[in-house]
Amino acid sequence: MAGKTLPAMAKKTASATSRAQAKKQPRAARRAKPVEPPVPRIESLQVKNYRALHDFRLDNLSPLTVLLGPNGSGKSTVFDVFAFLSECFSSSFGIREALRSRNGLEDLRTRGAKDPLVFEIKYRESVDSPLLTYSLTIDLDKPRGKPIVIKELLRDEAAPFPLLHFGRGKGLIGIEDEPGVYPLPPQETLDSPDLLAVSALGQLARHPHVAALRRFITGWHLSYLTADNTRGTPDAGPQEHLSQTGDNLPNVIQYLREQHPERLDAILDTLRRRVPRLQTVTADPTPDGRLLLQIKDAPFDRPVLARFASDGTLKLLAYLTVLHDPHPPQLIGIEEPENQLHPRLLPELAEECRAAAERTQLMVTSHSPFFVNELRPEEVWVLYRDERGYTQACNIAGMERAMAMYKEGGKLGSLWMEGFFDVGDPLQHEGGPAPARTKRGPRG
Repeated sequence: MAGKTLPAMAKKTASATSRAQAKKQPRAARRAKPVEPPVPRIESLQVKNYRALHDFRLDNLSPLTVLLGPNGSGKSTVFDVFAFLSECFSSSFGIREALRSRNGLEDLRTRGAKDPLVFEIKYRESVDSPLLTYSLTIDLDKPRGKPIVIKELLRDEAAPFPLLHFGRGKGLIGIEDEPGVYPLPPQETLDSPDLLAVSALGQLARHPHVAALRRFITGWHLSYLTADNTRGTPDAGPQEHLSQTGDNLPNVIQYLREQHPERLDAILDTLRRRVPRLQTVTADPTPDGRLLLQIKDAPFDRPVLARFASDGTLKLLAYLTVLHDPHPPQLIGIEEPENQLHPRLLPELAEECRAAAERTQLMVTSHSPFFVNELRPEEVWVLYRDERGYTQACNIAGMERAMAMYKEGGKLGSLWMEGFFDVGDPLQHEGGPAPARTKRGPRG
């Protein structure tokens, strides 16, 4: 009998045993776990001639990156770089619309500079994938005075030739499964020199790396939410992701309740632990087809409308909704999440951010030592203006005094407030490093 198939009776017995074992497992365990898409990670960012970012770099970025610094040090400008690139890729008008909304290229160019705007991002499509570099150079076409793409380059750092190389509306795109080989005719032409090749050609399935980059950048989410925006009554209908301003929060609550109730339960459980006496949050349709966001707290029987709820409760709900998104954007930026939140809530919000960074890349700006206390040195960058007025960045892991105290058990936020950071104190040296002491020789 060796090598023969199992008899029918044995097959039935084995099947029955398998079914019995499956029934003993919880229903959730029997469900096929969805395969999470790979999370792209930006490892470095370089920007030239973009407002105060004259020659600015962030290297060895971690999944959670937090930017500190005095007011006016350039934190919001770094965020605007991501917003600018995302708008360039999302618009059918190429770079024109993103520049127009910022009053034109000359208003963006670093004061006193004449060189073009340059952006370079080094990233990986997944943890184990090769390092890719995307660079974009934008300037004015001098004869016409109109903005154009001077150079656009996508390359695999391990390959001899770029995957894409364009400029002034013309260029080459490689055959991705044959590195360094270009199709015939070798040159492609775009409709206009201000269009992005990645945006146009990234819609074609035969260019997977270009398409992945386009999806990555257009999917960035930069949060500019306010509590007032979450108090509206939008038209009813589920929406998958929270908007930048948070004005569709009731729609996202409706979507989570219908499609991901377990995720909404997790959000509300976390919110209940942070907000005393809060019981539940609902988004209910009205007879005229709108959604009312309502919050119920103990010991009262009737909920209150969102427009009467506290700013902190609404903002915390909105942040948790972003961080617990079932299919999060591949990069999320949050500016100063501590605003309107109790300081005791900030350490746990930092932990929520780190947990979310396992499924996305997070960039946060902050002025709160309570938030920073829960961070690691490699996650924190301090921005400051140098003597020329340009923004520079310094990672905490490179500050000897701060690291010595951190290894002794000091919390980063406390060390920040006690002056152990080399830069970033608005009351000392204008936020910059202390002047170097010079040795004077003997008088002659």
